[in-house]
Amino acid sequence: MASIGIMQPYFFPYVGYYSLIKHTDEWIIFDVVQFIRHGWIERNRILKPGEGWQYISVPLQKHSRDTPIKDIIIKNDVDWRDKILRQLDHYKKRAPYFNQVTDLVKAGLNINTDSIVNLNANILKVTCNYLEIPFDYKIFSQMELEIEPVSHPGEWALHITKALNFDTYINPPGGVNIFSDQQFKAANIKLSFLKNAVTPYNQKRPSFEGGLSIIDVLMFNDISSANQLIDDIKFIDPYSNKSHNNCL
Repeated sequence: MASIGIMQPYFFPYVGYYSLIKHTDEWIIFDVVQFIRHGWIERNRILKPGEGWQYISVPLQKHSRDTPIKDIIIKNDVDWRDKILRQLDHYKKRAPYFNQVTDLVKAGLNINTDSIVNLNANILKVTCNYLEIPFDYKIFSQMELEIEPVSHPGEWALHITKALNFDTYINPPGGVNIFSDQQFKAANIKLSFLKNAVTPYNQKRPSFEGGLSIIDVLMFNDISSANQLIDDIKFIDPYSNKSHNNCL
């Protein structure tokens, strides 16, 4: 079976995003729906000095409420890249892979663009290369793909999967409610949900902060260990209340 993942372009996303990339055959960066402010497209979370977490973020130009993701423009007249790198400085005292990951972040941000989509695509490409994960992706708005009319949000994935002739669509479990299992079955497409365990790792502090950016994972884990965290997943079938682990 050939599987596909379709997700909005997130900024240095958490470990579960890379689980989905790794366990699908093709990736579609989905950028034609409305941009939702204060989601994961322009920001993510890392540790802050002491306790707790902080945001790293990309400043954006003002835009109307209904602007699609593909038209969101980065505010490049401020030095936001250096600010992000300065926010990582405190990791140097405790993170064994500080130098490697700082270089990774620099490479991810090192693209001459004002498009948040292109920036995040480059970040995903650079990070997957570092993790030795194949990343076969396309940006939906650039594909000129003809699909059937979409009448509700769950049909985007259905019609894209069908148009590209994939037989399996995999999504995080948080999106269960927007999909119709019957519609996928009628199209002979398997609908599957993948959940990452967000397994704790040693952050060199008393309490673990889960669900942070992949930056944090890589600061404290070598490539092999990071991939073990990425592979600590469970495939869920919410329609039969069954699931199975796939800890590789």
